[in-house]
Amino acid sequence: MSGQVRNTTKIVFIGAGSAAFGVSFFQDLFATDELAGSTLTLVDTDPAALDRMAGLARVLNAATDRNLVIEHTTDRRAALDGAGFVINSVAIDRNRLWQLDFEIPKKHGVRHTLGENGGPGGLFFTLRTLPLIFDFARDVAELCPDALFINFSNPESRIVLALAKHTDVKVLGLCHGIFLARWFVCQILGRAEAEVEVAGAGLNHFQWLTHVREAATGRDLYPELRTREKAHDPAFTPLTRRLFHSFGLWPTCSDDHMGEYLPYGWEGGEHGFDFAGDDKNREYLKTLIDDVASGAKPVPDDWLKPSWGERAVAVIGGVLHNRHRYIESGIVCNRGAIPNLPPDLAVEVPLLVDAGGVHPVSLGPLPDAIAKLLHVQASVQQLAVEAAVHASKEIALQALLIDPVITSTDAAVALLDELWEINRPFIRPCV
Repeated sequence: MSGQVRNTTKIVFIGAGSAAFGVSFFQDLFATDELAGSTLTLVDTDPAALDRMAGLARVLNAATDRNLVIEHTTDRRAALDGAGFVINSVAIDRNRLWQLDFEIPKKHGVRHTLGENGGPGGLFFTLRTLPLIFDFARDVAELCPDALFINFSNPESRIVLALAKHTDVKVLGLCHGIFLARWFVCQILGRAEAEVEVAGAGLNHFQWLTHVREAATGRDLYPELRTREKAHDPAFTPLTRRLFHSFGLWPTCSDDHMGEYLPYGWEGGEHGFDFAGDDKNREYLKTLIDDVASGAKPVPDDWLKPSWGERAVAVIGGVLHNRHRYIESGIVCNRGAIPNLPPDLAVEVPLLVDAGGVHPVSLGPLPDAIAKLLHVQASVQQLAVEAAVHASKEIALQALLIDPVITSTDAAVALLDELWEINRPFIRPCV
């Protein structure tokens, strides 16, 4: 409508130097007009990476005529003043430390998969990341207390749990794992992803699909999935399918991610993350961004289209414009969303977002056996958060010794000593 006043906001993106996630976020931001005219403030401690992403944002802003105000700064506190939404995607020396999280436990005989969200790797991601996240939370509480803090950093469940328990910051975690699970299911069903709707509840990277439905009709596709799965290639996501057979629901989001939480997770593969491939891809992406930002290459077509599975922009638009929007999955404090899991646990469930904020959608209790399986990991996550919040090596050892991935007390002590020294510069009390 001509002359209509449009709601605008200030979005602060901390960790904006992250090229991979940054591109995905920009795809969604510039593919919609819901946030046109708003201010986007990019923040990173790496000036070169920050300049690169700011240059790309300005090119995309001009190409799509969204008229956002693009700012960038290394001064986090200056950026946060007056923000309505804060997006976090930081990681501390990501690949180098993550690789140590994976290799050192294996050296001591621990069989695990990725070393990121569960097992000893999940513990040390928590120990080194939470102090920095709490610095952000204190600044948000002081400078923009009404802002929604949208977290993409791992370990998602532990970060959301810690902030919900120990701060007053409004926090939401987002992850595309539910869409990855849908992809696996669709390979078996032989259907396009747009034809299938899924809903799930559980923990981040350990949701269980309570519904698999035909998008056009709402018809239950679980019977068809069970029939087709029997004849599908047995080498396709075997650990997930073993749990599907045993517990009756399909777990998210892949063998390696979900396997981090299980003592037998290594049966889904012990190869770990492809660090070399990731480093190569990031260098390629940085070069491409530089070329696009300088005008040496045109904007790739897919950079002007919505991303696959990232939902931050949909959340922001839904809250800002009171859209009453359904968001397929988000990590929130439980508080009864899954009635048979602890109320102070961070769980992943569907959401509704509107001007009143983020509202978890309860799908009811999980089947009893699944809830009991998740209770084991719930205790690990709760204890790991307390270890990080209090910078306690004693509690960290306890968190390892109740983790089902750990099968040796000697290994637990040895890897704790070694990784604690490596991460000592980042470990400090949070409260």
